[in-house]
Amino acid sequence: MDNCVLVTGGAGYIGSHVVKELRRKGCRPLVYDNLSTGHVWAVKEDELIEGDLGDYEHVQRILHKERPLAIMHFAGSSSVGESVQLPELYFRNNVINSFNLLEAMLSCDIKSFIFSSSAAVYGDPQQIPIPEDHALAPVNPYGEGKVFVERALRWYEQAHGLRYISLRYFNAAGADPEAELGETHNPETHLIPRILDVALGKKPCIEIYGTNYDTPDGTCIRDYIHVNDLAQAHILALEALLDGAPSRIYNLGNQRGFSVKEVVDVARVVTGHAIPVRESSRRQGDPPVLVASSERIKKELDWKPHYDDLKRIVETAWRWMKKGKVEYQK
Repeated sequence: MDNCVLVTGGAGYIGSHVVKELRRKGCRPLVYDNLSTGHVWAVKEDELIEGDLGDYEHVQRILHKERPLAIMHFAGSSSVGESVQLPELYFRNNVINSFNLLEAMLSCDIKSFIFSSSAAVYGDPQQIPIPEDHALAPVNPYGEGKVFVERALRWYEQAHGLRYISLRYFNAAGADPEAELGETHNPETHLIPRILDVALGKKPCIEIYGTNYDTPDGTCIRDYIHVNDLAQAHILALEALLDGAPSRIYNLGNQRGFSVKEVVDVARVVTGHAIPVRESSRRQGDPPVLVASSERIKKELDWKPHYDDLKRIVETAWRWMKKGKVEYQK
């Protein structure tokens, strides 16, 4: 691959890891990001165009000028709890802005699209592990927005010939093994970096939201997938589309769940820190268990996750938190 790929939200956590992988594959990534949650240091200066997907004319000008071969769409808001409090923000950023991007794509005859979706589309699952054909029943506006865009993509394909691959992430975690990139959110909402902030002495304890779920230890269970394995899946999806593969939806997870308390225990082993815990009430919109079936992408795209052990995932995050995060954080 030696052509341009536009990456919206490419200065963010997952997007920046994908951009780094695109470079390794000989592709020219072009990052379109408003830097509301992304970081200048996460991408190369000559790759970054600062802009907002709400500015249709600007998006269209960039696409017309660069004529990317495909678009990877990561831009948007991503906190489940915040989406419950501010649904209007999430529908504007994640739905309306996605339609702006799709309209601009079609006006420039760009027909390959990779969408950053989420396990939040499933809501409270009726089957574990969750297959892609599971009923879609989101329990928060974040998941609802992802469902809306996925369903729209099917109609865009029928009407305009747009081909897409939607990747439904479970819990992205870990960091670049070279500690050049990692999670830096403000405020930090993801569990593993919040736990590691306690180990670094930045917080006195880790707060656990809900200990009375219908799970073995009462805390939520999630499927953690390393961000580099996510990046590899995006490269495989891009290659598939460029080779003429049909539109498809894939889960991305390790097919193994860990409770919040189990993640804390693993972090204690990795860091050697006691990591005190404080229990509090549930957050609205959190399903008890989310564990993926990723057999489809393994079979069809030959995807093989390399970080299928939670301890290895936490170790890469810890390396970043100790070395890279302090150096690069705004």
